Amino acid sequence: MGVSFDLFGTLVTADRPDDPADAVATELAKRDVAVPDDWAAAYAEPHVDAPEGAEVPLPAHVSRALASRGVDAEHNAARRAVVAAFDPTVETRPGAIEAVDAARKRGPVAICSNCSVPELVGRTLVRSAFERDDFDAIVTSVGCGWRKPAPEIFDRTAAELGVATADLVHVGDDPRTDGGIETAGGTAVLLEDLSLAAVPARLAAATPDEHSSND
Repeated sequence: MGVSFDLFGTLVTADRPDDPADAVATELAKRDVAVPDDWAAAYAEPHVDAPEGAEVPLPAHVSRALASRGVDAEHNAARRAVVAAFDPTVETRPGAIEAVDAARKRGPVAICSNCSVPELVGRTLVRSAFERDDFDAIVTSVGCGWRKPAPEIFDRTAAELGVATADLVHVGDDPRTDGGIETAGGTAVLLEDLSLAAVPARLAAATPDEHSSND
């Protein structure tokens, strides 16, 4: 059996800009990019025709939003601005270390995270109480191209851990996204009605053919 954990809201809390569009605009301006007057509207519009469930990397969205207003961001400025705009203060949630330690007793452990910002998951881990080596695999939506609840991201996580998706237990806080593991054939342990401190006992009781997190 393998166990994967959602990162944001499950293992850590990480702040994010109150106004992402404004935060990105500030960083674009620092890089001498001419920010359109209607940037908030441009940022809110869809610019990439992606398949359902696919992840659109935020730098790609920002580049297309600028291009829609006739602005060309050179020298990778869009990516650098996005990375700088999302620079969080991170706190490891109580019980998170114990939950991951308990998972390691069951088998290989991964992070499976929705995140459209390159480098953000790595920088978040550096600022948390975890080490990169605490996880056998780190799968992000920006890295694999699919967002939870798409089954593809869970399949990728299971493959990285060397287990079948049916043998993957995923721990997360969002029933809509993290609960997608059940559609993929695995088991969800959701923090909707379960505290993080209770996860070790829940994992100890888990079996690969279970498909309920709140029994």
